[in-house]
Parts: sequence; C-alpha cells; structure tokens
Amino acid sequence: MDARFNMFDNQIAMKFFKRFANAGMVIQQSPLPKSTQELVSLRASQINGCGWCIDMHIKEAVAAGESAVRLSLVAAWRESTVFTEAEQAALALAEEGTRLADAYQGVSDETWAQVRKHYDDDQIAALVSLVALINAANRLAVIVHQRGGSYEPGMFAATFD
Repeated sequence: MDARFNMFDNQIAMKFFKRFANAGMVIQQSPLPKSTQELVSLRASQINGCGWCIDMHIKEAVAAGESAVRLSLVAAWRESTVFTEAEQAALALAEEGTRLADAYQGVSDETWAQVRKHYDDDQIAALVSLVALINAANRLAVIVHQRGGSYEPGMFAATFD
C-alpha cells in the first residue's frame, strides 16, 4: 500500500505539522518521563494500527535507551512484569483514552485514581495532552496511509524548528 497523499510535500500540511510539533515540544519538555511518553505513544499507535507512528516511537525509544524487552511487551503490558505501577497507570490511560467509543464512561475512575496516585498535576497535564496528540497523529498518518519503516530518530527536529 502506497501513501495516498504526501503530507510532507504540501505547504498547508507542513504549516499544520509545525504547529503540531510545537504542541509536542510542550509535552517533551514536561516533567513526564521520556520513557513514559514513548510507551504511551507506542501503545496508542498499536491500538490505532499506525505503522508510521509505531516505527517512530520504537526508534525514538531505542535511541533514548529503552530496552527491546519492554518495547516488545507494550502490547501485552498487563501480562508483563517489566513496567512500573506508574507506567501501568499511564498505559491504562492511553488505552482507555484511545478507545473512547468502547466504553460509555471513557477513562474509568479506577484508572484515573491510579494516574493521580503516581503523577503530579504537571505530569497529568502532559499525559492527557500526549494521549490526545498521539491519537491525532495516528489519524493523520492512517488516513493518508503513511507507512512505517523509513523513520530515523530525530529526523524532524530540524524540520520543525
């Protein structure tokens, strides 16, 4: 399957991506741990079937020192022993925040309580924003069939400065 449309060659799309990237920088510069950011982004991308974002977040996580074992177990985090309670709370929020249509209540009170237990207000703001942002990114890439495999860590850093 080839991409339907090259968003990277379109002036309007690039203007949008620059602002999108700026929003992402707020999260990247937040006190939410980088490893948590990548795990959450990877999990939402897996749920949404976004090959481009899965590729990106695995490679960015590896570049930041994340282990192959943890990355390979993100899809089965509940059946794994390699994630902290805080990471499990973030992954649960990512799943419930991504699958909003699957539950009438959206994010459960139980998940929210776990997030509150492990993260301060600034980290929660970053986490909630990240779940929203990665879901938007997934939709952009899936709609145009942006395929995974060609991403290189840091490849957009200079593009959106």
